[in-house]
Amino acid sequence: MIRYTSIQAAAALGIAVLACATLRCSAQASYAATGPGSYVTLGATFAGFNSGQYGNTLIAGGTLFLDANLYRRVGIEAEARELNLHETEGLRETNYLIGPKLSLKGRRFRPYAKLLVGRGDFRFPFGYAYGKYFMIAPGAGIDWRVNHSRFSFRLLDVEYQVWPDFKPFGEIHPYGASAGFSYQITDPKR
Repeated sequence: MIRYTSIQAAAALGIAVLACATLRCSAQASYAATGPGSYVTLGATFAGFNSGQYGNTLIAGGTLFLDANLYRRVGIEAEARELNLHETEGLRETNYLIGPKLSLKGRRFRPYAKLLVGRGDFRFPFGYAYGKYFMIAPGAGIDWRVNHSRFSFRLLDVEYQVWPDFKPFGEIHPYGASAGFSYQITDPKR
């Protein structure tokens, strides 16, 4: 039979109490602050684009965009653009794009870069032809958040598009700029 002295019994009891106490304790500290989480923004812009090597015509129109920032600075942007104003003899361009977006968080100004891919629809002048093409559109811009609100102004958004398989002319490179506004649907404290 094992006999315990009072010191050994007190030590065993102390270890048991400490073991049970650590089950309730956590080694992690409470958050001192919370960082910016995910948010979703919906917006619209007015865009002006040069049609690239095909005629170098300036065409204009509207863009709807949706930003879903999944993490602090990394998100996804989707946009749909219809360029049908100031067209020449029926020339039209429509874009459906999506891709990653990297934002630099500032208090009121938020610069960003994006790399979008998708489909470009092109209607040739005089209704000669209509084509759907793969396109890549790197871009950058800056948003300005109205203080203490969900509204932001897209001060400038520039894109340089690459249509690698534009038949029958080969590759074309439309480029343009847009400006507009947006409304943050989720997390109004950003």
